[in-house]
Amino acid sequence: MKTIDFSYFIERYNAGEMDEAEKEWFRKELEGNEKLRREVELRNRTDMILKDRDIMNLRNKLNAIEKQRKKPIPEVKSRKPLNIRYAALIASLIIIGSIALLSRGKPDSDEIISRYYKPYEVATISRSANMAANSDNFRLAVEYYNVSDYRNAAIYFSKVLEDNPGDMHTELLNGISNFETQNYPEASGSFSKVIEDNNNFYIDHAQWYLALCYLKTGETVKAVNQLAKIEASRTIYRKDAKKILSYLK
Repeated sequence: MKTIDFSYFIERYNAGEMDEAEKEWFRKELEGNEKLRREVELRNRTDMILKDRDIMNLRNKLNAIEKQRKKPIPEVKSRKPLNIRYAALIASLIIIGSIALLSRGKPDSDEIISRYYKPYEVATISRSANMAANSDNFRLAVEYYNVSDYRNAAIYFSKVLEDNPGDMHTELLNGISNFETQNYPEASGSFSKVIEDNNNFYIDHAQWYLALCYLKTGETVKAVNQLAKIEASRTIYRKDAKKILSYLK
């Protein structure tokens, strides 16, 4: 029996993107799987921490400006004129700082990637009816992948695909490994294969990573078209796709 990779469903469940039928199925899975319940709770807490991080950064910067403003003014003979000049300077700094924080310029492609990209997480390997997942090359590839040795991971994922060219999970992981090593043409090819297969659980991920590939290679028109498809879909990436499109348009 094929082992279910719950990563995709956990993300959809926490994002509130499941329909009622999916929710009912997933809740039944949660009832009998304590490990899955812990994973859902952990990811939910992580998402909340990440959302709060940007707000905290802005708050800390504004607090720093406020502390600077409240520093005592050294007493001098012409105190009144100095106080006026000092207050005007601080007011200018606050205005400039607020504008810089709240109205930042559009980020370039590298900043967008650093802000929104993260590698796909591989679930724990278990015995499966999938021959590729049970192969020594696949297990070795995943070991390299999980320690961020993406160059060797790509080598062994390619070996798996030589014997199992229709394994879309391996194809996705091969694409991400090549993305990490800046082999963008090879990465794009893998993601495109997953999308064209059109009969697997990994299409949403492949569409997302393909859009990021286009950004990295300066193919802005292709990136915009790909992100527009994602925004119009119901995938977990649609909100981030919308944000990136606002920078590109």
